[in-house]
Amino acid sequence: MPKIKTIIADTVLPKRASVCVIGGGVAGVTTALELAERGLDVVLLEKGEIAAEQSSRNWGWCRQMGRDPREIPLIRISLSLWDQMNSRIEGETGFTRCGILYLCENEEQLAAKAGWYETHARPAGLSTRMIGADEANRLLPGCTRPWKGALFTPDDARAEPFVAVPLMAEALRRKGGAVLTNCAVRGIETKAGRISGVVTERGAIACDTVVLAGGAWSRRFCRNMSIELPQLSVVNSVMRTAPLDTGLTYTCSGGQFTFRKRMDGGYTITHQHFSVADIVPDSFRLFAAFLPALRLDRKGLRLRLGRRFIDEARLKRHWKLDETSPFEMVRILDPEPVNDILDAAARHLKACYPVFEPMQIAERWAGCIDAMPDAVPVISRVEQLPGFHLCTGFSGHGFGLGPGAGRLMAEIVTGEPTCVDPAPFRYSRFFDGSNPRPTTGL
Repeated sequence: MPKIKTIIADTVLPKRASVCVIGGGVAGVTTALELAERGLDVVLLEKGEIAAEQSSRNWGWCRQMGRDPREIPLIRISLSLWDQMNSRIEGETGFTRCGILYLCENEEQLAAKAGWYETHARPAGLSTRMIGADEANRLLPGCTRPWKGALFTPDDARAEPFVAVPLMAEALRRKGGAVLTNCAVRGIETKAGRISGVVTERGAIACDTVVLAGGAWSRRFCRNMSIELPQLSVVNSVMRTAPLDTGLTYTCSGGQFTFRKRMDGGYTITHQHFSVADIVPDSFRLFAAFLPALRLDRKGLRLRLGRRFIDEARLKRHWKLDETSPFEMVRILDPEPVNDILDAAARHLKACYPVFEPMQIAERWAGCIDAMPDAVPVISRVEQLPGFHLCTGFSGHGFGLGPGAGRLMAEIVTGEPTCVDPAPFRYSRFFDGSNPRPTTGL
């Protein structure tokens, strides 16, 4: 697993709080930070370490480009918050408006990118534009087979996940919030039909508002409360290089690889598209809900039946609040990287850009991405249980969206006017006949 900046957490469990936020990834930390800045008494509870799962394992992209149109207003808010994040939290997150290119090898790819541009980017007023072969090859020179063109967003960005989220958590503590790590929440207590507190492995905290930002664990937590959340996860593999001077500073995707420059002088490299979907017991329960997504991304997902099916089946589906929970049994999801996928990415990258030939792979890792059937997150109250909220299911888009998602969630909790229309992110869309489905992404 990638080395994460560690923080000094609180040790004393509060007896009471205004809001308890469950989950120390980017969604939970930014929600808690927003609430603390509003003067609320907030406690952030994490079963392992801050950002130890997908929030430190992602690519570090903060992009507007290629998104589902429902996410575009939120990512624009989020990027404006990222712009101010270093001063806000008094730390270096590595946030840089580096520009991102989606490179095209043929006319078919150009047409697909142009379709997204005309349908979504242009109406939204993004800085995105289609560029021709000359400009694409000038921005990313040295390719052995010149590109046909690219979709380019000059103000898209990158940041460093392994330091950014812990820095936000430290800022949360300075601003009055409590942060407890290695403190799993076993479940929620209710009184008169609404939230009355949470029960952790260390004891109970009285509160009337809970935000679950549990990432890939959210479905299991909800199921113990008889709340249905249609969520699965996929495994994405990533690697980083030792410091390397290539002269290539733009972030890009194309030719079966992606790369971005890192703050430490190396590169984060992944395969352009491949992820692994482990077949688990919930795969059968949710097959119908996820079938449209499988059809849309059938070339990018590898289905795999292996050890994880048994691991998932062994974990409790239901437990009492005085029993050890699954969240204490597995503190950190740490899947093995799929090395043949990473090897293929490295091979194609070196073939296209020989300047990467001397690169030394310093580390490989994988992360579990929490996915929804329509690939759009849930940022919403849950009407059937007053006081309970969800901020989860980011489907691989959570790091860039994190600050905006945290603001939106905090506004929903406090009843403020919201920064974007919350309707596309409502929990009820899965049960009100909306039939939510993914749109064609890039």
